[in-house]
Amino acid sequence: MTALDQFLQRAELLLDRLESLLPAAMPAPDWTASTAFRWRKRGAQAYLQAVKVPASLRFDDLQHIDQQKRLIEQNTRQFVNGKPANNVLLTGARGTGKSSLIKACLQHFAGQGLRLIEVDKADMADLPDIVELVADRPEKFVLFCDDLSFEEGEAGYKALKVALDGSIAGTSANVLIYATSNRRHLLPEKMSDNAGYVHGDDGDLHPGETVEEKISLSERFGLWVSFYSFKQDDYLDIVAHWLRSFGCDEQSIVASRTEALQWALQRGSRSGRVAWQFARDYAGRIA
Repeated sequence: MTALDQFLQRAELLLDRLESLLPAAMPAPDWTASTAFRWRKRGAQAYLQAVKVPASLRFDDLQHIDQQKRLIEQNTRQFVNGKPANNVLLTGARGTGKSSLIKACLQHFAGQGLRLIEVDKADMADLPDIVELVADRPEKFVLFCDDLSFEEGEAGYKALKVALDGSIAGTSANVLIYATSNRRHLLPEKMSDNAGYVHGDDGDLHPGETVEEKISLSERFGLWVSFYSFKQDDYLDIVAHWLRSFGCDEQSIVASRTEALQWALQRGSRSGRVAWQFARDYAGRIA
């Protein structure tokens, strides 16, 4: 065996060892496995993971947010029909149905090709990669960012701005971003921000650059949908709806009212989430 043959043999053995240390390649997404996916990371590799059991919420399950349902349903219908539609920011009181409404959209429009991809705030920088991954697919994709807010200096803030409306690349026709947040402007607002306001001689008020930066991200969402805390009667209606869905009779539903109000008082909120949690507890106890 020549010296060259010995060198090549040793090099081949070295390559085999190196390959055994490298992580296995992530599989291509199985688009037939589900209608909902999560963007996951394993070390330096990222991939789409199919959600085996997507949420089964329906529009009819979401009570007393009729205006919000109408806006989201219409925008999503335009999207799946290939018509112009907007990225959406859903903001407002906690537990009032923001993320549930997006999940209900998937349930309603999945048969028309809608798919949902959940992206964690920590992975916002990967949005361009996700868009490129699905760009040639025939389905329509909503990138779902839940409970979105940023602190000063977070990298994901800039990445989301670019993905919405700031890249040299054109936006993909089969991708929209739907985000929920308890904060309208997604960044914390401080009293010191007002120091940047300047009064002109004619009385005009000129906002400082800090404030302009903080509101610029929200403005890149074409549709804003606001949610508000429920009145007492609305809250009790939602409780009754969920109790019926769990098989409770009308007598039990009427008897639950006092406990339902006490449950909400303990949690400091009359929201759809609190109503659903109470209904599960009450229905389980009286079953």
